[in-house]
Amino acid sequence: MSDAPLTRADMGVWLINLDKDQDRLGQMTAQLDAMGLNYTRFAAINGKEQAEELSKRADADAYARNMGSPILPGKMGCYASHIAVWEAFVASDAKVALILEDDVVFHDDFLESLDIALAGADHWDTIRFNSIRAKMPVSQGKLGPYSLNAYVGPFTGNATYLLKKDVARRLLPNLWPQTRAFDHELNRFFRHDFRQMGLEPFSSHVDDGDVSSITGTGFALVKKFKWYKRLPHYRLKAANYFRRAAWLARNGMLRSKHDTLLHGPSLSQSAKALTKSQ
Repeated sequence: MSDAPLTRADMGVWLINLDKDQDRLGQMTAQLDAMGLNYTRFAAINGKEQAEELSKRADADAYARNMGSPILPGKMGCYASHIAVWEAFVASDAKVALILEDDVVFHDDFLESLDIALAGADHWDTIRFNSIRAKMPVSQGKLGPYSLNAYVGPFTGNATYLLKKDVARRLLPNLWPQTRAFDHELNRFFRHDFRQMGLEPFSSHVDDGDVSSITGTGFALVKKFKWYKRLPHYRLKAANYFRRAAWLARNGMLRSKHDTLLHGPSLSQSAKALTKSQ
């Protein structure tokens, strides 16, 4: 158990943003300023410009088998950017990191969900506030009005998540070479042995205007292999359901629970704690 509940005073905020995406930076800054969240901008690694260097840290053949598509420069840049932010976090004084991509839309309850997640940090190692896919949730209990969920199915999307320092420090040496997209790598919590959670209903979502620096406009850059060349990918996807379920079972997390783990702290209490620390 933690000595004391975490608050925003214990948290560092990192925003991943490409230099060319100034409009996105402005939109994120406006949202974060309105919530009183100070952040550090991380100049995202441009996969297209650094493809040759990044390819030396990727296993393109393994990526193709695992993902069913060739590795894109943008995928390499995204992967490397998240790892670099993790390294900056480990070197910082923050106890926990809120890591953001630059196309997030925060819901009205985001601060409430953030404070509740921080106060309930004994129950997770990473926790997401958005998803691309979140299949077969298994409730681990209630944090305030939210359900703290583990997932048997794929749980992807890294636009808004909290990360503990000891988890980042432990996982970092095992994240190279790149063999998957970053959110798919973290979905192998059964290999890395950490509690990956989602807080539902999610309090943020992504809106990139259908224009992505990674996959292009309307996913135009994504070139999937023909179905028969994707068979290793399909086998892996099926096997990972069993691997996730087995890990959750070993850790007593496969059965749904609806106990109240935490009565949500009020925003005023969190704000007072933050003000006192400054």
